[in-house]
Amino acid sequence: MESALNSWFHEALRARWQSPGDVKRAYSNASIIDDERVVFNIKGNDYRLVAAIDFGRQTVFIKWIGSHREYDKIDVRKVQYGDQAYQKRSRP
Repeated sequence: MESALNSWFHEALRARWQSPGDVKRAYSNASIIDDERVVFNIKGNDYRLVAAIDFGRQTVFIKWIGSHREYDKIDVRKVQYGDQAYQKRSRP
């Protein structure tokens, strides 16, 4: 996972995303959650990375990284980096 995560990190450093649409054009399999939160698939979707993107400041905040299985246990809209107890995803 380390090399796949490093690749994503260096691509994100060079990116000049102005909107969620720019992210989607660069990463067609990314999931746009809202105007600032995006889920990226890492290492062939074995892992997920949840990020908040401040497009105006060109800053990416990593909110969560984990396996696909762990991802199914979180609320992607609320999870924060360092959460010890993942918040159960609420079902509509």
